[in-house]
Amino acid sequence: MKESLYRAYRWEYFWLCLLVVATLVMHFAIIASPPELILDEQHYVPEARNIIEEHEILREEHPPLGKLFFVAGIELFGDNPWGWRFFSVIFGTATIVLFYFLCRRLNMSRNAASIATFLLALENMTFVQASVAMLDVYCLTFMMASFLLYTSRKYIASGVAVGLSALAKLNGALALPVIFIHWLFRRQGRSWRFALTVLLAPIAFVGLMFVLDLAIVQNFSALIDPISRIKTMLSLGSSITFAYADHPSLSRPWEWLLAYKPMGYWYSPHYIAAISPSIWALVMPTFAYMVYRAVRGSQAGLFGVAWFAGTYLVWIPISLITDRASYIYYFYPTIGAVCLGLGLGLSQLLDIYRERRPGKLKRTILALFIFYLVAHLACFVGLSPLFPLYWPVGGF
Repeated sequence: MKESLYRAYRWEYFWLCLLVVATLVMHFAIIASPPELILDEQHYVPEARNIIEEHEILREEHPPLGKLFFVAGIELFGDNPWGWRFFSVIFGTATIVLFYFLCRRLNMSRNAASIATFLLALENMTFVQASVAMLDVYCLTFMMASFLLYTSRKYIASGVAVGLSALAKLNGALALPVIFIHWLFRRQGRSWRFALTVLLAPIAFVGLMFVLDLAIVQNFSALIDPISRIKTMLSLGSSITFAYADHPSLSRPWEWLLAYKPMGYWYSPHYIAAISPSIWALVMPTFAYMVYRAVRGSQAGLFGVAWFAGTYLVWIPISLITDRASYIYYFYPTIGAVCLGLGLGLSQLLDIYRERRPGKLKRTILALFIFYLVAHLACFVGLSPLFPLYWPVGGF
């Protein structure tokens, strides 16, 4: 018995499975609370109802894939919180699994990958976005899949995954600059076959959008041609600017890192779009560290830099040029990049600890490592909707 338990403990995926089970238990413990619609659920759930009853597309600014997951949930579990949020939980948990395999694919050690995955799984915004019926979690899951497929040199499948990410939410197209930046600065093994990803992404997007829209309207004559559909989405999306939008939680991309301003989704239990302080405080140092590791030849460091640049830094010129309204939860797809860099750094700290002779410095290193992980867990406890605390933040 002891030997079996020891083998299970030594199994590479032991900690990953533990995190997955813990995440699912926490999500399902609160999935029905609150029973009311939260924030943008007030847009997407009524549209899902309309798709079921009238086979119409009401919100043309968004592509169809994410909406169809809401439809599927309602058809399976009924028009209730389980129906609205079930697939968000499943996709959010799948993102954690994909992230671990991506870390390993980038030649991160088991310790580094496990630490990074622990940080991501117990990060507040990551948990909250996977708890609500919004489009972002579906977008990120397919984006993460595209990264894993690209690093595995499965370029055609990667392109299709990028297309699916954009079909969940147009922001999914940001996977392409991530992949391009990584390919551009990669020193070894650079293949021009990555162009298949870039080529297949728009083909998959347009082709599958036609199929999914047809599944919604169920009538060829009611379909809008793909070009007009894309123009409408871009036009409606670009019209939501700081000059015209009126919301207390509007924020510019640089404000996400310069000031800690959580966005409230719901008051009890408190769903708060806030990056865990343990992650937020180290975003820029971690980015600098990933740049350093990338220069030193780290494949994971380079991909982390590309990920950060392609999903976050790109928002700065977009905001300046288009005045497009933005919110703190737009940083959600970038949190994985920061966790990846922190996993690299903390595992290196552990390596230094193991190599040091017994003494004060060795004890200090271990204390810092444990303190950070405990602080990260404490941030999750304080911010997540699992625990009945009150946070006076704007956005409700």
